[in-house]
Amino acid sequence: MTSVPDHSPFSSAFSGEGPRAGVVLSHGFTGSPHGLRAWARAFAAAGFAVRMPLLPGHGTRWQDLARTRWQQWHGSLDDAFLELDAECDQVFAAGLSMGGALALRIAATRPVAGVLLVNPALVIDDPRASLAGLLKLVLKSTPSIGNDILKAGVDEGAYARTPVAAAHELNKMFKDTVRLLPRVTAPVQVYRSDVDHVVSDASMEVLRRWLAHAPLEVVRLENSYHVATLDNDADRIFEGSVDFIRRVLESGPENPAEPGQEVRSEQA
Repeated sequence: MTSVPDHSPFSSAFSGEGPRAGVVLSHGFTGSPHGLRAWARAFAAAGFAVRMPLLPGHGTRWQDLARTRWQQWHGSLDDAFLELDAECDQVFAAGLSMGGALALRIAATRPVAGVLLVNPALVIDDPRASLAGLLKLVLKSTPSIGNDILKAGVDEGAYARTPVAAAHELNKMFKDTVRLLPRVTAPVQVYRSDVDHVVSDASMEVLRRWLAHAPLEVVRLENSYHVATLDNDADRIFEGSVDFIRRVLESGPENPAEPGQEVRSEQA
């Protein structure tokens, strides 16, 4: 039986040894911290300080999301980063889907040590996206984009409807984030599902094209769909991302690859 989704924020203090490291996480569009809670707990169990906010307009009703602006989503994650930065030596930014774009914004504007992404979104493929600013005046919502999960019986707790006004904000945020990608210099690790019904490979193509000054490591996921943090490859993501952070902390940001180079990791 599927448990009731927990939309509440997540926070934990540093409990490890060595450099005081923290991780700020962002959930995706129409989702909530529920989809990343196990990932956040894995970071906390490894001793890292963790902050995962509930982004404005999420975890309540889709009508609330329709009244928010993308700057509010970014501001929420930025505040969480600054809180961690005040108590940690190094902070990593992580996110799923739209949360990946927000994590990249943090990396472009703040001194992060590294970036961890799961199926990051930077492009809306729907041809109606460019018209969302007009469509929102006559069409309030469209069917949900949530619950793209291969594993049976799992519910990410996303909204049942997608507000068109918020999709318009999302499209604007993506465009503004892409132009900032050349500013990212911290190493980036991406977990990318072979089958993703929400985010196409166009987002990865944009990431590779614009991430000109940061090392990029791509890990293929063969047994998960879009919400991979709740899917069959979840443990692989949790273990691999903790290992990535430890590698960066031990060897410096040059460890995963040289800037502009990509390291690909295949499914074992």
